[in-house]
Amino acid sequence: MKKLFVTVAATALIGMASSAMAEECGTVTVAEMNWASAGAIAHIDKIILENGYGCNVELVTGDTMPTFTSMNEKGEPDMAPELWINAVREPLDKAVAEGSLIIGGEILNEGGVEGFWVPTAIAEEHDIYTVKEALAHPELFPGAEDESKGAFFTCPTGWNCRITTGNLFRAFGFDKGGFELVDPGSAAGLDGSLAKANERGDGWLGYYWAPTAILGKYDMTLLDFETPHDKEQWDSCTVIEDCPDPKPNSWVKSEVFTVVTDDFASKAGPAMDYIKGRTWDNRTAGKVLAWMSDNQAANEDGAYYFLENFEDVWTKWVSPEVAEKVKAAL
Repeated sequence: MKKLFVTVAATALIGMASSAMAEECGTVTVAEMNWASAGAIAHIDKIILENGYGCNVELVTGDTMPTFTSMNEKGEPDMAPELWINAVREPLDKAVAEGSLIIGGEILNEGGVEGFWVPTAIAEEHDIYTVKEALAHPELFPGAEDESKGAFFTCPTGWNCRITTGNLFRAFGFDKGGFELVDPGSAAGLDGSLAKANERGDGWLGYYWAPTAILGKYDMTLLDFETPHDKEQWDSCTVIEDCPDPKPNSWVKSEVFTVVTDDFASKAGPAMDYIKGRTWDNRTAGKVLAWMSDNQAANEDGAYYFLENFEDVWTKWVSPEVAEKVKAAL
């Protein structure tokens, strides 16, 4: 009877401690953005914040502009785990200066990247690491309708990157260098062309971006444009359809951070250290996305897959005590 009383008392104390933690952290609303990497990190945050820091996390549907506007004007949700801040730079800087919003960690430490890619095996075999080096080898990139030319895969009709890719294709001289611009027809067609080339060990050259599932599945090398981003030229020509005289240019890295409200930052306590410190690279994010794609997995499934298979990554984000709580919950 005495042993039972001690057990019940201990359980009650643990419950009281957990309730105290939850009360301190409180209810946290987290935006679950409508793309896979952001959706997965939202669920990762939910699992770690609830089990490691005692928060009560509510996920709400989000997207870049609506979520930022709501946080900026209404103070909700409390957190946007993966905000591509290039799109909201000026109002975000103003909100940060006023103290209403706080920038946390750089969740994608390599940023979101766009550019021209080739299979890493082809890059290593033929020493191709720049756009100019790829331009010199049209024979390595099959798939053009005119078989005497190299294939350069662009974006499907309707995507903004189709315009920029077409202009840069001409700016770097691919149109006069033995290459043909290939329209993949759809997102599935673009992915299919890249996958087919990698499965066969063939060359592939074209536009893509990271982090994405397919770049998590296949080892691809981002080519160096060897030219800095020229914003004036970009705005006046590179993004303008059929610009008559495009110049070599390059995409600017998209900075991707977590942003929280000042209300959350003031009550989060140690949880804020986690928000500031957690980060992953595009390769890791891509591997999680690839697994999700291959298994038709939901964002929550992707979160559990990451926590179970990338312990060496996420345990660096938290204290040993928090890590043990999260492991026990898994």
